[in-house]
Amino acid sequence: MSKESISTTASRREVLKGFAGAGALAGVALPHVHSQVDDTVRIALVGCGGRGTGAAHNALQVSAANAPTKLVAMADVYQSKLDRSYAGLKAKNKDKVDVPAERRHVGFDGYKRAMDALNPGDIAIFTTPCAFRWVHYAQAIEKGLNVFMEKPVTPDGYSSRKMLELNEQAKKKKLKVGVGLMCRHSQARRELYSRIQDGELGDLLLLRAYRMQQPVASCFSGKKPAGESELLYQIRRFHSFLWLSGGSYSDFFIHNIDECCWMKDAWPVKAQGQGGRHYRGENIDQNFDNYTVEYTFADETKLYLHGRNMPGCQGEFTSHAHGTKGYALISGPGGHRSQARIHKGQGPDSDVSWMFGRREGGRRITESNPYQDEWDHLLEAIRNDKEYNECERGVAASVVTSMGRMACHTGQTITYDQMLNADHFGPGADKLTLDSESPLKPNTDGTYAIPEPGVKKNREY
Repeated sequence: MSKESISTTASRREVLKGFAGAGALAGVALPHVHSQVDDTVRIALVGCGGRGTGAAHNALQVSAANAPTKLVAMADVYQSKLDRSYAGLKAKNKDKVDVPAERRHVGFDGYKRAMDALNPGDIAIFTTPCAFRWVHYAQAIEKGLNVFMEKPVTPDGYSSRKMLELNEQAKKKKLKVGVGLMCRHSQARRELYSRIQDGELGDLLLLRAYRMQQPVASCFSGKKPAGESELLYQIRRFHSFLWLSGGSYSDFFIHNIDECCWMKDAWPVKAQGQGGRHYRGENIDQNFDNYTVEYTFADETKLYLHGRNMPGCQGEFTSHAHGTKGYALISGPGGHRSQARIHKGQGPDSDVSWMFGRREGGRRITESNPYQDEWDHLLEAIRNDKEYNECERGVAASVVTSMGRMACHTGQTITYDQMLNADHFGPGADKLTLDSESPLKPNTDGTYAIPEPGVKKNREY
């Protein structure tokens, strides 16, 4: 990371503290930002898989009295996914879903037609594999649309640089941009962050993160079925292919990495790590079974990330911080709901000095759903015309995640600047059509190139 990057990181503390005080929409008087007659924020969903459907549902659950929302357009490259998403959203949200057949678009150009249904100030949701994020973001900026985009924001250096360039245009237009790192919107984690920054843990000595799980989503894939296009097969199984998603490492581990960097209030400058393929069998995906990464911050503080996708092994989703005055649980076994607390000693068996929601008399406040909180915060910013752009932070989290992944896949130490300037997956996502060949070509036996640490030192496959 350059000196400029480090100084920029240091300045983020005040921004993050501002975020930590952001409230939900209840009781907020909201100005009209559309028409004096209809204050509804119209939404287009681009990418109709499970995460896209969930994000759209959360958008439609924002209080109608304060921020009425309506889904008016959808797009995907698969008719079946679009149909399932539409049916599910319509069943749960009824009158808030107004997407007739002519506004349900299939194909790589569907994102343009979906956004054509919106007016400036409306919201486009981007939940396709992140290889396409910069393509869709460019269109939204041109049309003056606010954006919610899922993590990771980018899988490689090329797309990271594109997103940062585009974001300068978005900031000039004062567009509101949310990124699906919902842990940043968790009430418990926000209070923990403030306490850490106020010195309750003392100086941070070490951070640890664990994302150990059974095989999930499409991180394991067999050979392409006969008759399916190579490109559409890879998109359907996008967790298996690095060019599309950054693989299982980027898509799943980014939450733990990001929340640890948030508590540290800095981004690591380098990473080294290892992993391997032990149980892939006949699967042809590009992922490792396990990853262990040592991230180093500018002050030499370490973050250790332990990731695993293996059947039959112990599961864990936790993040931890150790300081000179004690220990903090950032994320507990419950996953996205934090269970944040601070202990006086260096482990969970020591006395608790603070726990989120704990009150005298034993009554506790239950943490709200951060998936919903991130939408409440975005709509609040839109309605009150508050500065709100999480893109740069989302890119940084994606770059840091990718540099740990690349360190494991190449067997080399990778710096932040090396990752940001890497072009190893290559451009071209803006030119793909349903008839295009995939940027990743299969071997003659139907398998794909995989990482070979120490052999392929400058590329991940």
